[in-house]
Amino acid sequence: MEIQVLRRLEEKNKADADQIRALLNQHNVKCFNIMGSPGCGKTALLEHVLPPLQQRYRCAVLEGDLYTTQDAERIAGMGTTVIQLETQGSCHLDANLVMRGMQELNLDQLDIVFIENVGNLVCPANFDLGEHHRITVVSVTEGHDKPSKYPALFTKADIVLITKTDLLEHTNFDIHRAKESIRKFNDHAEIVETSIRSAPPAALVAFVLSIVD
Repeated sequence: MEIQVLRRLEEKNKADADQIRALLNQHNVKCFNIMGSPGCGKTALLEHVLPPLQQRYRCAVLEGDLYTTQDAERIAGMGTTVIQLETQGSCHLDANLVMRGMQELNLDQLDIVFIENVGNLVCPANFDLGEHHRITVVSVTEGHDKPSKYPALFTKADIVLITKTDLLEHTNFDIHRAKESIRKFNDHAEIVETSIRSAPPAALVAFVLSIVD
């Protein structure tokens, strides 16, 4: 009986995700799902990539969090349209909640939607949210073993950002081992080293532009 319940939940999420993607395609909007652990730099990346993108495109953010609106407030402070998706303690977003967020947006007036998923290395990877592309973020402060310990997060990524590289000398993070681990599970994703302090994420901007242009 438990297996049947889980199967129905997965099928319902897939149906919702397919509906979201169809809705986005209908309005010619591209959607990017940003995933990574708490504190890896997902919100900080958005704060740096949104300004150049918004010079050319109309952007919005669906901000996932367990309870607080702190990250959403940071994005809203930039003048970006943002919808808070509060999971009430759940460790990931699901397609049903994302659909409710999409319905709050005027997709006719948008070109790009970013979904910042709940900070978690496990659950978000297993839930299709109707996105077109996945962005995985891992920081050097987390350890180079994370790709091998949590492969699902990296397997379907279209681009992987290794963040906070300005702190490399203060950690035991082996960037070559991390990249080798990522390549074992994903042979096509672009892997980018970045730091918002010393090497702003121009590669992420270029990646998004390559999809939208």
